[in-house]
Amino acid sequence: MAKRLNSVLGIDIGSQKIKICEVKTQGREPVVTALALVDTPEGAVDHTGVYNPDAVGQALKSALSAAGASSPNAVVSISGQASVLVRTLEVPKMNPTELKEHMQWEINRNIPFAESTVVSDYKPLGGDDPNSPNMDVVMAIAPQSAIDTMIACVKKAGRTPSAIDVEPLSMARSIARSYDDELADKTICMVDMGAKTTSINIFSGTKLLMPRQIPIGGEMFTKAIADTMMVPFSEAEAEKLARCEIPESAIDAALSGTDPFNIGSGPTSEFQPYNPFADDAPVFQPEAEAAVTPASNYGVNPFEDDAPAAEPIPVVPAVPPANNTPAITGDPEVARLYGAIAPILDEFVSEIRRSIDYFKSRGGEIDRIVLCGGGTKLKGLTTYLTKILSIPCDAYDPLRRLNVNARKALPDFIDEHRQEFAVAVGNGLHIFFD
Repeated sequence: MAKRLNSVLGIDIGSQKIKICEVKTQGREPVVTALALVDTPEGAVDHTGVYNPDAVGQALKSALSAAGASSPNAVVSISGQASVLVRTLEVPKMNPTELKEHMQWEINRNIPFAESTVVSDYKPLGGDDPNSPNMDVVMAIAPQSAIDTMIACVKKAGRTPSAIDVEPLSMARSIARSYDDELADKTICMVDMGAKTTSINIFSGTKLLMPRQIPIGGEMFTKAIADTMMVPFSEAEAEKLARCEIPESAIDAALSGTDPFNIGSGPTSEFQPYNPFADDAPVFQPEAEAAVTPASNYGVNPFEDDAPAAEPIPVVPAVPPANNTPAITGDPEVARLYGAIAPILDEFVSEIRRSIDYFKSRGGEIDRIVLCGGGTKLKGLTTYLTKILSIPCDAYDPLRRLNVNARKALPDFIDEHRQEFAVAVGNGLHIFFD
């Protein structure tokens, strides 16, 4: 359906922001004619999916009007751990009829949702080795209720839903259009950090090889700053964007193996490769509470006449508190902000490394890391990842090599937020690829 359209709205509904990119055809070239970024209504969306389609639809309608977007058709991506499952599979090469039967079996055995009514689809990824007996296929499964919710959001905004897509395939379209000159023959790890979660997707050119999502997002960094500085969340967010950065001295400390924050681990610690197919695959979770050693006289009634004398309590010399002051030179306030986010940054880097290590364990190699999403705009992050992971890392620009003629979007706005539009742009490019 979308292939016959000459304009479309690419919509990305996140837990903190709603992103919109209108794309129209100009000959055979795409032109971005509107861009909008608005706050998601509070409590309407979280990491599991959309909860309040009425509120989201109204916010979407207002944003479309303010941006001057005129296309009646929309492509929206579905995301959230309770809303969609995306997985790549390697299956024996087979004809379309055989593949359809096989994928129905794969879908039935991979349904992770309690809801019995689901919508599913699959797509051969192509680009397979002609000498290989196998082929790569990507499949997506979503509860019917999640699909209905996304459709309701678009209709509440007064637009017609033309397609519902998944984020990794939207990103693949963006790569194909904006980076075909640089990344077409590269294997890249695209890291997209939202407010509550981060997606780590590995592509060979535009072919999706491994999708993964982790429960670490920009809000965790903001909350750490708010707790450290004892300020409201909104003020901490402003501080993060304005002054928080990863100093060069912190990178040097990490590379030297020192632990200036006494957090027990760091980018140079041991890593276990992420294996998404293992039954006991580790997941990110808070540290377990320390075990409590029972006292030696537990169970004894001290009031009995023949009760044994209580054992003397050994005197333990007082241990001075650990010095958590970072060994960071320069502005003390920068050091303080970095100290607040350091443990979360360490976990974030660990998860990226685990994904890459798992991919390497299966014979792959990563040429480049690219960062998108609002959470990855942390100053110094690209340099930090480049040096810590020994892989070139750059900010991803989804508007690169696109003609942008969004009259109501000021140049400063576009420059500040371009990293956040990767999925929305990919959705808008749907009419050029599907």
